[in-house]
Formats: sequence, C-alpha cells, structure tokens
Amino acid sequence: MELEIQKTDKIEGVIKAPPSKSYTHRAIIISSLADGESILNDPLYSEDTLASLNACRSLGCDIKQEDDKCIVNGTGGVLETPKDIVDLKNSGTTLRIMTSVSALASNYTVLTGDSSLRTRPMQDLLDALKSLGVTAFSTRGNGKPPICIKGGFQGGKTSIKGDVSSQFISSLLIASPYAQNSVEINVIGDFISKPYVNMTTDIMEKFGVNLNYDKEEVSFHIDPQTYKGRDYTVEGDYSSVSYIIGAAAALNGEVTVKNVFKDSKQGDKQILDIVRDMGAEVKIKKDEVTIIGHGELHGTQVNLENAPDLLPTVAALGAISDGVTEIGNVEHARFKETDRIHTCALELSKLGVNVKEKKDGLIINGGAKGGVVKSHGDHRLVMALSLVGFKTGSVMIENASVYDVSFPNFPEAMRELGCNITTK
Repeated sequence: MELEIQKTDKIEGVIKAPPSKSYTHRAIIISSLADGESILNDPLYSEDTLASLNACRSLGCDIKQEDDKCIVNGTGGVLETPKDIVDLKNSGTTLRIMTSVSALASNYTVLTGDSSLRTRPMQDLLDALKSLGVTAFSTRGNGKPPICIKGGFQGGKTSIKGDVSSQFISSLLIASPYAQNSVEINVIGDFISKPYVNMTTDIMEKFGVNLNYDKEEVSFHIDPQTYKGRDYTVEGDYSSVSYIIGAAAALNGEVTVKNVFKDSKQGDKQILDIVRDMGAEVKIKKDEVTIIGHGELHGTQVNLENAPDLLPTVAALGAISDGVTEIGNVEHARFKETDRIHTCALELSKLGVNVKEKKDGLIINGGAKGGVVKSHGDHRLVMALSLVGFKTGSVMIENASVYDVSFPNFPEAMRELGCNITTK
C-alpha cells in the first residue's frame, strides 16, 4: 500500500490521542502476571501490542479482547510452556520484555519474529539474566533472535549498561517480583531513555508491586511479591500524537489533542517543548494540549537522549523549517525498527533536503520538496514523512501500511483534521 500526501493549507479540530503503545504493552504483560482479573480500559490494539497479547496467551494467560477494553485473567506468575515457538512479528518491546518473563515458565520458550526483529541486539540482556540464574541464549550464537529461554529465575544481583536499550532494564524489572530471591539491578554508565523505565516502574507500582530505586547508586531493588489485578486505563500516546502536534505546528490552524496528560511519565511529551522552540504556540492543560501553527517553523537544536522515538518527527519538521535543525545524543535510535538516523537521512535527501548524518544524530537544512520515498518497514518513518508532504505536497510513501504497528487509524485521524492524505 502507498500513501499519497498532498499540500494542506489549514489544519484544525479536536481529536482524542490514540492510546499509548508503551503503556499498553506493559499493562497487558503485567496484568497477565497478576493475581486475579484486570480490566484494561482503552488499550491500543495494534500489530505491536497484539504481539504482546498473543505472547501472553501462548504462556497460558486467558485474555478477552473487546473494542474498548481488554479483560485479563492473570496467571499469578505461574506460566505454561508454549506449545510452539512464539512469533513476535516486528515488536522489539515484546521481544525484550518477554525474554525475562519467559524464564517464569517451565521448560523452554523460543521467541522469534520477522527479518527485522531477528537483527535486534540482545546479548546485554542475556548476560544480565545469566547473573540472575536464568539460562537464555541466541539460537544462532550471534546475540540476536531467535532467543531460547529455559525456565528458572533465581534472582540475586546483576548489572546492565544503561546506554543500549531501556527495554532491557524494563524487562528485568517486570519479571523480577517472581524471582525466587530478591533482585538487585545496577545500571552502568549513562542511563538513556530513562522515561521509559519510569513508565515501567509507574505501572508496576499501580499493579501493587513495591520496588526501591537508589538514585545515587543508580540501582533497583525488588523483593519477591505478586502483582494484583485491577482496573486500569491506558493514557494517550505522545509518540503517536507527535505527528498530529508536528502537523499542527507546521501548518496554519489550531488543533486540540485530548487524553494527553501534563504529568505524564512519557519522555516523548518533549515534542511540546520542541515545536514551541520552533515557533508554534502551545497551550497545556491537565489532560489536553492545544497547538496553534502559523504556517512556518524555524530550525532548532534538540537533545533526544530521553525521547529517541521522536527522531523521525523532529527530522521531518527540520526538513520543512527555515534554517538548520541539529538533533543529537540519539545514537540508540540506530537500533530501532531500522537504523533511524540513516533511514531518515536517506529518505529526506530524496526530498531535496540537505542532511548530514552524525554518529549520534542529524544536521538538517530545510528546503524539502515532493518526491517518492520508502518506509523501510518502519511505522514512525511513514508518519513522519507524511508531515513533509502536508507542507510541500506531492509526496508518495511506498510500503506505507506499517503505520498499523502503532497508529492503525493514522490516515483517518489526519483527514479528520483536514489533512490531504490518500491510501492507494
């Protein structure tokens, strides 16, 4: 499927944010481990989150999907051995978290996915689990999926580098309450993408688990305990909303986004500061934001250490801004669905943008025009490149249906606000 994007003169309206992908992943997995029933209100049903849901089902959890809620009968941490290998499609979050969780099942669990997922580095997590008495290994011996996990989670002390993937830390944290002994996790070096770990600890605590974080030592301590089932409502997703906010900032008009929270733990709420710095007006209330765009943006300097998923959005905004936009401290974006630093540079250059690729970011001179670009199978790249088309017109995105991974109704949502976007 292709997306054809034409110039949009005005954007306006009120729209509800799609539910958070990150919180949906965590809510499904943690409620599956909980004792008792949980009702998850307003979950995101996308390709990625369904990978988590189906992985939990394969480990013996009873989950019922309804349109606006998900009913989970928790396992109390007593998991079954899957009947077959578990296909996680393209969901890196599911892969990372379920690697630790699978150690709570008896016998062996094998996790794999599509060709992109099988390139994801996993060795740091496998090494950290080894220190906790977990046997887990790459079946090809290259530190990448397929991953085989043997049942048994003793606990103890381990360490993990903080500058590779916050998902490794979240994975260890989520499974640790069911270890046989207390778990201590020391984070070594720079602690990047920390807001994602804050999301993890936030939802763990909401499901009844206590944990201690020592800020000075940068370490977590979790004693053996059990998650408790509960009713839980998933908040809106700043990552997905970044495309709506970006379009509203770049075009003329006013857009209000509901169900995004001022006190959210999501690092991607940084998008509000970024578009304000680039020249848009931003009004923030307790549970909604309003963006007023004046049809032009100017370049800025952005540190995306704690919000790597914003890289494609900010790169696209830089491409349609006056002046230079410099994005830094985001080398970990090279280990996402694609090497996002490289693919952003490659595709924006096809649209006439002067882009310089750095080790940890991009330097972008505006001047984008129309053209044909590819998705590289990356949902965020599709939606970000759409922003360029709304400003310049005549942008065609090939293999675009992958927006389903995180924002299944993206074209409909943008059309609702007046944007000129067509599926072909």
